[in-house]
Amino acid sequence: MSNLHKDAAPAQDARAAIKIAIVTETYPPEINGVANTMIHLTEGLQDRGHEVQLVRPRQQADQGDIQAGPIDLCLVPGLPIPGYRGLRFGLPVYWRLRRIWHRSKPDLIYIATQGPLGHAALSAARALKIPTVTGFHTQFHQYCQHYGLGILSHKIAETLRHFHNRSDATLVPTADLKSQLSADGFENLHVFGRGVDVERFSPRWRSPDLRRSWGCHETDLVALYVGRIAAEKNLDLARDAFEAIESLGIRAKLVLVGDGPELTQMHRERPDFIFTGAKVGAELSAHYASGDLFLFPSLTETFGNVVTEAMASGLPVIAFDYAAAHTHVESGVNGIAIPLDDRNGYIEATRNAASDIESLRRMGAAARSTAEGISWERVLGKVEQRLFEVIARRRGTEACHAAMATSSK
Repeated sequence: MSNLHKDAAPAQDARAAIKIAIVTETYPPEINGVANTMIHLTEGLQDRGHEVQLVRPRQQADQGDIQAGPIDLCLVPGLPIPGYRGLRFGLPVYWRLRRIWHRSKPDLIYIATQGPLGHAALSAARALKIPTVTGFHTQFHQYCQHYGLGILSHKIAETLRHFHNRSDATLVPTADLKSQLSADGFENLHVFGRGVDVERFSPRWRSPDLRRSWGCHETDLVALYVGRIAAEKNLDLARDAFEAIESLGIRAKLVLVGDGPELTQMHRERPDFIFTGAKVGAELSAHYASGDLFLFPSLTETFGNVVTEAMASGLPVIAFDYAAAHTHVESGVNGIAIPLDDRNGYIEATRNAASDIESLRRMGAAARSTAEGISWERVLGKVEQRLFEVIARRRGTEACHAAMATSSK
């Protein structure tokens, strides 16, 4: 049993238990929002009494034939993703998946990623007439702009739409994204929100020793960023916003937690910033809780789990008003939400927030209170119900087709 869901509901009645295959090209110990969501989904469904098969690429840390406890683990070949150290994409093992699922047919297949493995899984599932649900977890078409591939963004958007519309339903993290994708021709969209673990992320993990290692006294201001150090995260704006804090003449540090292709260049430009590298577990919890203000200038998120993790840690977040920030940040109450792409507004809001420490503390306490109401258990209950509905709808359609075929003979 997972220890991620301490408030998990009792397992479903055995008659309601189903077999679910989850296909993802990233999973812990890999560090990213999709991997984080997938472990909660996988272990949460298992805690609810369902039989779960996890299909993912073999990772560097995998040795020999391994199993994930009671989870049926199916490892497939993969290759490194260029520019994303430690991450891999799965190869399109269509025939292997078709053989596995033909021998032991799942009630439903959830496909989290749209790489070669995800495409193969969707095709295999359709060939076997197994209900499928896809997850829209990453804005790949927006990333193109940051890697000199803007000319491909329209084609990638078309490919994503075609992929998701071949499934029975697509789960998206926010109602706003659902509306946006629906306007772009995506069909059968439903919201799969995100929860946060308020035990793992909490102000009680604040560490004076860690702050001292950064050269900070308790009265100094620590502005924190957690995530990939990459072009699509808009970190030039975090730098400029922090320089606005420095202009106030107060003692402050910018701490960046994460790794990525832009780390070397950013370190070269500002060697006085604190670059901690990627952190997980108790170390990550302490890093969050030891900050005072969370800067998140990204414009390419589908959700942004770090926003709710920072809020749970008692940090007011300054972010653009979309995705997780739009859903959970009440500007001026538990953080600050800036109109989308208002660069100057972001910098000015950061300067103003840093100038009023008492207001920062009040917003941080309110952020923690908000996070306490965001339960993974509630989120997973809604996802489980959606999966049941997809299965029932598919079975009803098949029964209707069978009846029509019989009557026509």
